[in-house]
Amino acid sequence: MSEAKKTPAGPAGALAPHLLAPAAGAKKRVKRVGRGVGSGHGKTSCRGGKGQTARSGGSIRPGFEGGQMPLQRRLPKRGFHNPFRTAYEVVNVGQLATFAAGAEVDPAALRAKRLVRRGAAPVKVLAEGDLALALTVRAHAVSEAARKKIEAAGGRVELIA
Repeated sequence: MSEAKKTPAGPAGALAPHLLAPAAGAKKRVKRVGRGVGSGHGKTSCRGGKGQTARSGGSIRPGFEGGQMPLQRRLPKRGFHNPFRTAYEVVNVGQLATFAAGAEVDPAALRAKRLVRRGAAPVKVLAEGDLALALTVRAHAVSEAARKKIEAAGGRVELIA
């Protein structure tokens, strides 16, 4: 049975500065290169042979293939990214079953139930799942199929500008 390690105590049970030491394994010896063949890190100082990578500052940028046409330029480019795209937080009709019948569902209520995460993003309701409750749903966008399901359950849909 090993005994618990006792902390070194100075006068009156307090730690004394001269008894403080780093934890075991916390300090690692620095790798000293270029200090002779016997060290195992001499001559080329762990940099391999000659060439660009052996020199100081001799790093090669990511994607550089030695002058060969790089992969990123060889592959064909298709499409584009629309800078004006609206990224919606998506909520499905089936997820709205967590609300009580007759409740008003708006982005704040969805955020409170953790059905949407990003605060500033607009909310869009999609038609995945079924709904048996009459709810008043306020969202920035609603798919046509989702609108039909909500209204078929006796609910209403209001769009937020």
